[in-house]
Amino acid sequence: MTLLDRHIFKSVFLSCAGAVLLLVFMLMLVNILRDLMGPMLAGQLPVTKFLSLSALLVPFAASFALPMGMLTGILLTLGRLSADNEITAMRAAGISMPRLTRPVFLLAGLGAALGLYVNFEAMPHAKVVYERDLTAAVHANPLNLIVPRTFIRQFPGYVLYIGDKQQGTLKDFWLWKFDANHHVILFERAASGRVDYDAKTNQILVTLANFQVERLDERKPEDFTDSPSVATAEVSDPVALPLDTLFGRIELRQKLKWMTYAELRSPLGLNQALKDEDGNERRARMMVELTIQEKFTLAFAVLSFALIGVPLGIQVSRRETSANLGLAVTLALAYYFLTVMVGWLDRHPEYRPDLLLWAPNLIFIALGAWLFRRLSRR
Repeated sequence: MTLLDRHIFKSVFLSCAGAVLLLVFMLMLVNILRDLMGPMLAGQLPVTKFLSLSALLVPFAASFALPMGMLTGILLTLGRLSADNEITAMRAAGISMPRLTRPVFLLAGLGAALGLYVNFEAMPHAKVVYERDLTAAVHANPLNLIVPRTFIRQFPGYVLYIGDKQQGTLKDFWLWKFDANHHVILFERAASGRVDYDAKTNQILVTLANFQVERLDERKPEDFTDSPSVATAEVSDPVALPLDTLFGRIELRQKLKWMTYAELRSPLGLNQALKDEDGNERRARMMVELTIQEKFTLAFAVLSFALIGVPLGIQVSRRETSANLGLAVTLALAYYFLTVMVGWLDRHPEYRPDLLLWAPNLIFIALGAWLFRRLSRR
């Protein structure tokens, strides 16, 4: 590798690495806020466990960040080199475009290989460990979900408020129950109560003392012409708050996307697909093949994005980071939109969606080859 190759390789590598890390952080942040922040604030996740679970999100985020990070890094680097007339100087020295861009495509090839490893090995293993550890941590002390002086909205169909909690004893308890249209159909308030966890049914049981309950007509919850029925009692029947819908994770290794390549090709993958497709063997085999091809195409997208990013980065000739980022986002969104469109055919094996998944890559390769050829002739 010559000095020029090292210069281009290093410049593109640093830009791509920075872009990938930024995208990984953004994707991780979404999952952290959705899955981990609530349990941590509720005291169910120690800081060390929170950090270890966050680290397990890196391979999952990297599988999506690699293609777009590669495209962004190429656009940023080649756009800057072109704006500084370095590309012009290299070509004036007799260096052809294929020779000039060889380090870029070498890096893209390494990125595609890394993508295959992440998609088929690192991400499935990390995702399974993440789900297992998060489920164990949440179920270790589910009563920590009951946080005093906070409106608790985690339980579907309910909103709770507790003035104070000492161990399992509650003070100043409020509960609103909603129907499917988010109308209040029941309101309970109690001076005190007790909360327990039933491991067999995976439910939190709330028993109220000195409580009052108001019931509205479930058929017409917005009709206030009639007064709601009101009842009081010293002790209530336990109010069951199920945790299955909240933390009811499916059995580990059951999602096809969480399986390694060896598992997808083994009877394990087909058996799970048969469960998902209600025994329809044709559709089940297609779902397994679709999952495999999706992982392949996502890794190969690194090369496709590189092929289209090289001529665009040189032709656009912009130093502005925001403009190049905007172009990268637009191209990536177009690619993922085409992929989603093909995914809509997953219930129609006769259309071979597993092969159609390659269409976005082929389109980008054809467009990139055309742009690259035009650039080489200039």
